[in-house]
Amino acid sequence: MDVYEAVTSRRAVRGFTDEPVPREVLERVLSAAAWSPSGSNIQPWTIFVLTGLLLADLKTRAVERVAHGDPWDDRQYEMYPSVLKSPYGERRSAFGKERYGALGIARDDWEGRQRAAIANWNCFGAPAALFCYIDRDLGRPQWADVGMYLQTVMLLLRAEGLHSCTQMAWSQVRETVAEVLSPPDGLILFCGMSIGYEDPAVTYVRTGRARLDETVTFVSG
Repeated sequence: MDVYEAVTSRRAVRGFTDEPVPREVLERVLSAAAWSPSGSNIQPWTIFVLTGLLLADLKTRAVERVAHGDPWDDRQYEMYPSVLKSPYGERRSAFGKERYGALGIARDDWEGRQRAAIANWNCFGAPAALFCYIDRDLGRPQWADVGMYLQTVMLLLRAEGLHSCTQMAWSQVRETVAEVLSPPDGLILFCGMSIGYEDPAVTYVRTGRARLDETVTFVSG
């Protein structure tokens, strides 16, 4: 797949088939993703890949926990600032309207929104999931390195005909994840990533992007 096609076809898929993802494909993707850039080549990501019965167990634990209304785990980082200034707040609001509108869920339908949210912890039906950790002693530049790594993984998955969805929501139930993965001490769970083959029966609305002149300034001599 051409790299431009991989970039433009990558999106957060929230509906997967149960077709298994071959282990050799995941190994090929993650072996290549190891070449992602990082400052001074410190490679600040620690990755767990979960499939099969262990993933099914984690999904069950997480979904039951959220469905029962258990409180979230203490935050190890803030997903978003408490106040998103313009234009970021408007972009987030527009995404929410598109996302829930496509599902036929009204703004004041909290039960519908809860059902849609719970799908996160079922990995939207995906048969494979990746969990990305970072050492708590590392700084913002290293978090940026992790972002570049995850983007590389997602583009390589597209090259393999797979789709993905990164989910910071998993950090809210990090202790449940730790019960299954037993990560080393000192790590922060940044996000999960659902991985699999897209279910074409699940409808979606493609989220737009800002115009080039809103985010890019060309400066020439």
